[in-house]
Amino acid sequence: MAPLTTPTGQPFRLLTVNKAPERAFRLVGKVANDLQDGGVVLLEHVGNAASLEEVESKLRELRPDVLMAASMWTPAESSHAFELGRRIVGENLITHAIPEGMQVEKGPDFVVQYLKDTLPSVIRQNLDSKLADGRAGEAVEGGKL
Repeated sequence: MAPLTTPTGQPFRLLTVNKAPERAFRLVGKVANDLQDGGVVLLEHVGNAASLEEVESKLRELRPDVLMAASMWTPAESSHAFELGRRIVGENLITHAIPEGMQVEKGPDFVVQYLKDTLPSVIRQNLDSKLADGRAGEAVEGGKL
C-alpha cells in the first residue's frame, strides 16, 4: 500500500506549536523519517510556533495541513491554537495535541513512538470524516486520501 498523502499526492505539511523549536524539529524529523521509511505517511515539518502568540502568523504564512500542539500546552491552550487554525486555514485542518505532560513524564523516545503509533490514524480518521462530509475537496485516487 502506498504511503498516505494529501489528496494531491503531496506530503502533509505539519506546523508544530512547541516552546523548544529545536526539539520539535528533531522529534518530528525522526517521526516523519520513520513513517516515510515504513511507507505509512508522508509528512513535511514546515515550521514551528514557539508561542501561542506566534501561531496566527505561522498559520497565515505556512498554511499547514496538520497543526500539532506539544505536551507543554494545556488542553485549553491547544484548543485555542486549533480554533485559530480552523479559522485561518479552514475546516480541513487536521489537529492533534500530544497529551499534556507526556514529554516530561515519559521522555522524548516515548513521544516519538506515541506519534508514530497515533499520527497516521489521526490523519486517516480526519480525512475519512471529511470525505464522508464532502469537505476534503478532491476524490480519493490511487489509494491516496
